[in-house]
Amino acid sequence: MKLFDRLFREKRKSEDYTDRSNRDMMRLTYLVVFAFVCLIAYEGWFLAVKREDVINNSYNARLDGFAERVVRGSILSSDGTVLAETLVDEDGNETRNYPQGRLFSNVIGYSTMGKTGLEELAHFYLLTSHINLIEQCFRQLIGEKNPGDNVITTLDMELQKAAYDALGDRRGAVIAMEPDTGKVLVMVSRPGFDPNTLVQDWDSLTAEGNSSALLLNRATQGLYPPGSIFKTIMVLEYIRENPGTWEDFSFDCDGAYEDGEYTIRCYHGNAHGSQTLIQAYANSCNGAFAVLGKELDLERLKAASEELLFNKELPLSIASSPSTYVMDSGADLWEILQTSIGQGRTQITPMHFTLLTAAIANGGTLMNPYFIDRVENVGGDQIRKFMPSVYGNLLPAEEAACLAAMMRQVAEIGTGSALRTDAYAAAGKTGSAEFESGKETHAWFTGFAPADNPKLVVTVLVEEGGSGGGAAAPVARNIFDIYFAR
Repeated sequence: MKLFDRLFREKRKSEDYTDRSNRDMMRLTYLVVFAFVCLIAYEGWFLAVKREDVINNSYNARLDGFAERVVRGSILSSDGTVLAETLVDEDGNETRNYPQGRLFSNVIGYSTMGKTGLEELAHFYLLTSHINLIEQCFRQLIGEKNPGDNVITTLDMELQKAAYDALGDRRGAVIAMEPDTGKVLVMVSRPGFDPNTLVQDWDSLTAEGNSSALLLNRATQGLYPPGSIFKTIMVLEYIRENPGTWEDFSFDCDGAYEDGEYTIRCYHGNAHGSQTLIQAYANSCNGAFAVLGKELDLERLKAASEELLFNKELPLSIASSPSTYVMDSGADLWEILQTSIGQGRTQITPMHFTLLTAAIANGGTLMNPYFIDRVENVGGDQIRKFMPSVYGNLLPAEEAACLAAMMRQVAEIGTGSALRTDAYAAAGKTGSAEFESGKETHAWFTGFAPADNPKLVVTVLVEEGGSGGGAAAPVARNIFDIYFAR
C-alpha cells in the first residue's frame, strides 16, 4: 500500500511538473508571438509613416545616389508654371534652372551648395521615378537616366507675383494661407537671391559681414519685434482674466502714458481720447495696453503666449526660427510696459503670426501648413496627393470668435482703414515695431477675409516701413483684391 501511495505521489509530481513546463512553454510562445506581431506592426507603421522622412533626411547621403539613376524632377506652381527644372544638354550635363528667378527664390530654395526650401523638402520625390517599368528597364539598358517625378506645389503664381511687386524694393515678407486647409499660397521674402547664379555668387552671399541676408527666408526665419500685433495676445489674456467685466475697461488717451520715470507714447503721439478695450485695440492705443499689461498675471501671460506657439518649433516642413517670449513674473516695470505693446525682448516670425491669425479665422483650430499639393510622374499621372490635416486647437472657439470680431473693428473703425472696401469685409491687426533708435519702425499687418467666412489669411512685414496701416495693410489689400476678383 505504501509502495502504491509513493508511486502515485511521484506520478502526480511528474504530471504537475509537466503541466508547469507546458504552461511555461505556452507563456514563452505567447511572448515570442506578441514580440513578432509588435515587430511586424512597427515595420508596417515605419513603411507607411516614417519611411519617406528617414529617406528624405538631409543627413542621408545615400539619397543623393539616386541622382546617378534619375534626372531631378521639376517643381511647379499650382497652375503648372515651372518654378524649377533640370536642363540636360547633348553631353548629358545637367543644370538646375529656375525660370522665375528671384520671385520664388527663398521658398523654393536651391539644390546645389546644399539644399534648402522646397528643394530640400521634395528631395525624395524629385529623385524618384514612376515611369513605366518597361521604359525604366530600357533606359537602364541603354545607359540613360529615368526622369524624376514632378512636384506640384500649393503656391499661387498670380498671388506670389502680386505680393512680390507690392513689396517693391523694400525688405520684408508676405505670406498668404488658406485658414481652413493650411495651404500656403504665397511666401515672399525680399530681397532674395538669383538661384540661377547661386554657385557664382556663393562667396559674396555668404561673406562674413554681409548684412543683406539674401539667403534668409524672412517669412519663416526672420525674427522681429511684433509691435502692436502682439496686442492680440494681450487682449486675449485680459479677457480670460476678466470674464464678464472686460467690456468695462476704459482709458483716456492723451497721446502719452507716464508711470514714474517712464513714458509710453502712442504712434506719432496720437491722442485717442476715451477708449474702450475694443476701441483701444482697433486704434492700437499704446497707453491703454501699458495700463492693461500692469493688471495682468505675468505667469499666465507667459503661459498663454507659449500655448500660442512662442518658444516652440512651428509645425512647418521647411526651416523656421522659433519665436521668443521671455518676460516672467520677476519683470520690472519698464519690461512690462514694453512687452505689453509688443516691444522689449519679444521676437516673432511672420509665419508664426500667420498661423495664429489662421487659427483665429478658423474657429481656434490650426491646420498644419503645407506646400506640396501632389506628386506626378513625367506623364502627368498622380503618384501622391497631400491632404489637409489638423495641428490642434490653439484657443477655444468662443475666444477665437471674440478676437475675430475685434480684428474686424480694426478694419472698420481703426488703423486698418486701407482694408475697407465694398467688395468684401476684412479683419486684421496692424503694427509698428521699433527696433533701433533713429530708424523707422517695421510695419506689420496680419488679417483675413471675408471677415464672416474667412477664406484667406495674409501677413505682411515691411522692414523700416513705418506705419503698419500705411505700409503693410495696402500690400495685403492688393492680394485680397486679386484673390476675391477671380
